[in-house]
Amino acid sequence: MAENYEGMAVGVFELDSECACFVALDAAAKTAAVKIQGVERNRLSAGACVKMRGSVSDVKAAMEVALDVAAPISKIVSHTVIAAPTEDTETALAMTIKK
Repeated sequence: MAENYEGMAVGVFELDSECACFVALDAAAKTAAVKIQGVERNRLSAGACVKMRGSVSDVKAAMEVALDVAAPISKIVSHTVIAAPTEDTETALAMTIKK
């Protein structure tokens, strides 16, 4: 069943360890009212990418905690918060989930 993320900000972070991603996303979800939209394993490395959704303030707070928790145990490859994803961005995000 597809979630409706319309109007929600998106936070994306990528770490070089899939295990560290789960530690970081757990901390993020316990910090703020965010929904984990997806975790995609990097096929070329041991890393993964996490997408989380919520209000801008919740996503920013969750992202800060996720990165703080991840930093000592993993390399942070990339991270960003998109406050208001366009329709095309939403389509692209959806294409990466469960592929």
